[in-house]
Amino acid sequence: MNSKVSGYIYVLLAVTIFAGQDAFSKLLGEKSPPILIVMIRFWAFAVFVTILAAAAPGGLRASLATKKPLLQIIRGILLVVEVVVVIISFTTAGLAMTQAIMQSTPLIVTVLSIPLLGEQVGWRRGVAVLVGLVGVLVVLNPVNVDFDARLLIPLAASVMYAIYNVATRAVGHSDSPTTSVFYAGVIGALVATVIGPFYWTPIAASDWPAMAALCICGAVSHYFLIKAYGLLTAVEVQPLTYFQLVLSVAIATLFFNETITLNMVAGALIVVGAGLFTVWREYHRAKFKPQSTDIIGS
Repeated sequence: MNSKVSGYIYVLLAVTIFAGQDAFSKLLGEKSPPILIVMIRFWAFAVFVTILAAAAPGGLRASLATKKPLLQIIRGILLVVEVVVVIISFTTAGLAMTQAIMQSTPLIVTVLSIPLLGEQVGWRRGVAVLVGLVGVLVVLNPVNVDFDARLLIPLAASVMYAIYNVATRAVGHSDSPTTSVFYAGVIGALVATVIGPFYWTPIAASDWPAMAALCICGAVSHYFLIKAYGLLTAVEVQPLTYFQLVLSVAIATLFFNETITLNMVAGALIVVGAGLFTVWREYHRAKFKPQSTDIIGS
């Protein structure tokens, strides 16, 4: 099979499992404290990344070697906090609404890359970012008299995930992807373990299958995504990740009885369109700067 085709299959498998992972997170988040769910999930993820690092060239010693230890630690902290906020958002703002707003992450990455990474953004990408932010406002519908402030929770999660992505780009100049994934998983597990026990509550026996599925989804989805990035460029991967929004909306309506509004659909389409244009422009710039080694975190 053509390597590109295999890469696209890996991406589709990854985003499909990510959608299922979000569904399990919402289901469990309605019954248990989010930090407890995240702690158990990151325990499993830490085991996965440790095995991955041990199997990589150079083993654990090579994976532990980093030129930016502080930034790697910050990435791990950011990731675990962002996942907690996302689960809270699933249970308050809703799965579909959260995913619609989270599609703005690539646009926020573009904005933050200017002051934090010193990147230059041309007028075309600048306009795309502005259009995308208008799309976010359409989703939030702030002029509505019934505007729900809880919709700011997924927006906060999107900003945190964007900062995590920018940090991933920064460490990507010196550290391998395996090193970055290892630190994100292990540091995240350590941070969650420090806080999680204070929120420990018994998990019903009927919920453990969902918890096990969540942990498996977390490991398998990242494995497929890593395989995809080994065969495709970031610009080839990014457009297919928007398929997760479609799957999440379907899950939200079919299994959680969420209502999809016209402004949510219209805003999401604007955000996704602006995001796709931004990714394409970045790829166009990269063709003239082959020395760049930026990577997009997952």
